[in-house]
Amino acid sequence: MTVLSVNLNKVALIRNSRDTTSPSPTEFAALAIAAGAGGITVHPRPDQRHIRVSDCQRLGRSLNVEFNIEGNPFSNAMVSDRHGVDDYPGFMALVDAIRPAQATLVPDGNAQLTSDHGFDLKADGERLIPIISQLKDWGCRVSLFMDPEPDSMALAAEIGADRIELYTESYADAHAKGEFKDVLARFKDTAIAAHEAGLGVNAGHDLNLSNLPDFTIPHLLEVSIGHALIIDALRHGFSDSVNRYIEALAIRVVE
Repeated sequence: MTVLSVNLNKVALIRNSRDTTSPSPTEFAALAIAAGAGGITVHPRPDQRHIRVSDCQRLGRSLNVEFNIEGNPFSNAMVSDRHGVDDYPGFMALVDAIRPAQATLVPDGNAQLTSDHGFDLKADGERLIPIISQLKDWGCRVSLFMDPEPDSMALAAEIGADRIELYTESYADAHAKGEFKDVLARFKDTAIAAHEAGLGVNAGHDLNLSNLPDFTIPHLLEVSIGHALIIDALRHGFSDSVNRYIEALAIRVVE
């Protein structure tokens, strides 16, 4: 069964627009879990534009499901310019303090609005090796954010990753146009290559209620969904939307 991990970044973004304590990511994590989510995901950025260090700390103490922290492992500390908001200690220091079940490494820069590409392991593989090793020493499962490139899966396994998370924008764009079979085939080939290399397969970023049932790749262990789920929550309610995504996962027919 594929696990739904609910990304809470947009909940924190709404809170930060008023700089209050509501809505609380911790409260909505509890609602997601009660509705059936098997995990919680956050992607703290150095400027803490949405999820903050304090959110990660509270979630790390309170969750009874897998906690997944995403981020750029090369990001450095950043001093906060907002009253009452702790400084960002750097991704590795944050993960060390919390020791989540999973650390998903993403090659995004501080100025990026959102993640928009996977790792180029030919360029970054060597410097990821000690980072992956350290994370595993801390008890974290390590996932790498990757484009659907079957030939890169063996290298991901070689440098020590446990899983890969497939960046699904190309699939979502093709699905929206109604011509996604060729693109989906590449995702399937990548999932097979990852599995054959001994890697677990996650996916995320652009999956939604429309395209998720057709995302019939094999060996899919986890999807992390936030942006689209929060949009659907505005339409249907938060708990109902979590249920809808779980149902969408259940009707996938893997060929």
